[in-house]
Amino acid sequence: MMRLNVPLTGAEELAAVAEVLESGYLTQGPRAAEFERLVSEYVGVPHAFATSSATTGLHLALHAAGVRAGDEVIIPDFSFPATANAVIQQGATPVFVDIDLDTFNMDPALIGAAVTERTRAIMPVHAFGLPADMDAINAEAARIGVPVIEDAACALGGTYRGRQAGALGTAGVFSFHPRKIITTGEGGLITTSDDALAERVAVLRTHGAVRGSHYMSFVDAGYNYRLSDVHAAIGVAQMAKLDAIMAGRRALAATYGEALAGVAGVAAPHVPEGTEHAYQSYVVLLDEGIDRNAVIDAMRAAEIETTLGTYSMHLQPYFRDRFGIADEQLPQATRAHASALTLPLYPQLAESDVLRVVETLARVLESHA
Repeated sequence: MMRLNVPLTGAEELAAVAEVLESGYLTQGPRAAEFERLVSEYVGVPHAFATSSATTGLHLALHAAGVRAGDEVIIPDFSFPATANAVIQQGATPVFVDIDLDTFNMDPALIGAAVTERTRAIMPVHAFGLPADMDAINAEAARIGVPVIEDAACALGGTYRGRQAGALGTAGVFSFHPRKIITTGEGGLITTSDDALAERVAVLRTHGAVRGSHYMSFVDAGYNYRLSDVHAAIGVAQMAKLDAIMAGRRALAATYGEALAGVAGVAAPHVPEGTEHAYQSYVVLLDEGIDRNAVIDAMRAAEIETTLGTYSMHLQPYFRDRFGIADEQLPQATRAHASALTLPLYPQLAESDVLRVVETLARVLESHA
C-alpha cells in the first residue's frame, strides 16, 4: 500500500532522543529552547514557544491575545475541527466564513459580513500549506482593531509576498504532527513579533508562573502546554532536514501538476502569484457529481491511500447541532468537503510513484464518469 504520508526520520532522530534520555532532563529544557530558536530564525520572528500540540498552541495564543468568554473569532469553515475547538475551549464562539474554492482558504471578501460588536480576533487557516490572502485579512483586522492569529498548522515553509507563514499576523501556530512538514511526534509552536503577547504566552504556557531566584510566583491561572525535550530533540533533527523536505515536496507537487493537466474530472491546486505553497498535503478538487468517497475506495483497492481534503466544520455533528448553519450559507466549503481529495505526497516518493497515482486516478475517474 502506498501511504498518504510517511515522516522523513532516521538515525539522526534516534540519536537525538537517546541523548536526551541519557541526560535525564526529559521535560521542557535546552532542546526545547534550541528548537524554538531554530524555528524563530527560520520564520523570521523574535519569539517562539514550543507547545504540546498545535491545538494547545491555538488556545494559548487566543487567550494571550485577549479573547474571552462571550467573544467571537472569525475562522474559515473548511479546516480540521481543532481550529474551532480552540475557540470554544476559550469560551468564545467561532464564526464560520466560506472559502475561495480555488485556494481552499478563507475568502477575505466575506469577513466584513461576519463582523459583530463581539468580534475579538480573526484566525485564518493556511489550507494544506498555502498561505491565505493575508494582506486582505490583515486589512480587515486593522479596520476593526483585532489581532490575527494564523492557524499555520500545515504551513511551515510556505511564504506570502516573500514572508514566511507564521510571520504574517499577530501570531502564528504550527503543528508537528507526523503528517505535517516536519514532526516532533506530537507538538506545536507559537511564533510572534509582539513582545507583550510573547510575555503573556510565556507565563500562561507554564502554569501561570514567573520564576524568581528561589522559586516560582504564580501570577495567573495558566496551563501545562509545554513540549518535552524528548519531542523537541526530534524537532531539532528535523529542522536540519527542512530545506531538503521542502525541495522534495515541491518537486513532486510540480510532477503532479504536469501529470494531472490532461486528466478529466480533477483540478490541481491553484497557487496565487506571490505565494509559495508548502504542500503539507496535495489536495485536488474533483468535478461536481463525482463520488469522492467511491474514488477513495477504488484507489485503496489499487493499493494507494487517499483521503478527503479536510472537514467543512458546520457539517460535523457537534457544530451542526450547536449552530445549525445551512449548507447554502457556506456553499464553497460544503462543496470542498464533498469533492476535495488528498493524494500521497512525501519526499521519499519517486517520480514514478506520483505518475502511478495519477494514472490510477485517471482510470478510476474514467470508470466513475
